[in-house]
Amino acid sequence: MPFTTISYDVDDGVATITLDRPDRLNALNSTMERELVEVWDLVDEDDDVRAVVVTGRGRAFCAGYDLSEGAGGFDVVERARMRGTEEILPGDVIRDSGGLVSLRIFRCLKPIVAAINGAGVGFGATFSLPMDIRLASETARFGYVFSRRGMCMDAASSWFLPRVVGMSKALEWAYSGRIFDAAEALDAGLVRSVHPPEELLPAAYAIARELVASSAPVSVALNRQLLWQMAGAAHPMDAHRMESIYIEQRAASVDAAEGAQSFLEKRPPAFAATVSDDLPTGFPPYAEPPFDRRRR
Repeated sequence: MPFTTISYDVDDGVATITLDRPDRLNALNSTMERELVEVWDLVDEDDDVRAVVVTGRGRAFCAGYDLSEGAGGFDVVERARMRGTEEILPGDVIRDSGGLVSLRIFRCLKPIVAAINGAGVGFGATFSLPMDIRLASETARFGYVFSRRGMCMDAASSWFLPRVVGMSKALEWAYSGRIFDAAEALDAGLVRSVHPPEELLPAAYAIARELVASSAPVSVALNRQLLWQMAGAAHPMDAHRMESIYIEQRAASVDAAEGAQSFLEKRPPAFAATVSDDLPTGFPPYAEPPFDRRRR
């Protein structure tokens, strides 16, 4: 699948997705919107990919929406037409393209590490929230700048951001729209760690490989979806119900047998089940709710 605004590479079990418009500070245009939805299909379908690192080329991670497209900047109807991926009918509610990206990341079956190499503002700040672990360069800057542009939160960030940093900090950043540095992001728990620029990607790859080195791919996929989706559950019984279903199925799997045997033999496990073929029946826990496209 050819890409023009991002690059996609796989090496030693880790896929790297790089935002690749350095001359525009990796700002999001209609083509990148489409490619950032499509690329996750490659991730999920390739059993050789065990984890993902996402970064930006050049001195920015992502400078938000590319307003140089004129009407395609904040005009959501025009942006949808430029994407060319959906039919637009009179009276439709046009879906936020950032939300389409975030929801696809949310459904991903592999661990995702964000290596935030520079400025990440607007969509560049919300884009990484559904990723699992965020690392930042010392040069990184963040800003949920929507209130300063006369807009509101995007990319489902009103759901993700309070779950990552807590409601009070999320409200502070959303109200003010101010730019803050990597040290503040670290203090608030938005990022796991801060690194010199030249050490950022090596640290991200080390963490990505550590996450999956001794883990069963199907178990990782299950745990990622259970943790993310149960973050919005109304009662722990929801989690108990879904865990019970998958525990029953996994207990009879070749992976469970290998996990026990490798433990007894004091050797690294060699898990045979694959994400493409061996996910439990009924996975993931909940289907994505329908989106009502008609205005009310």
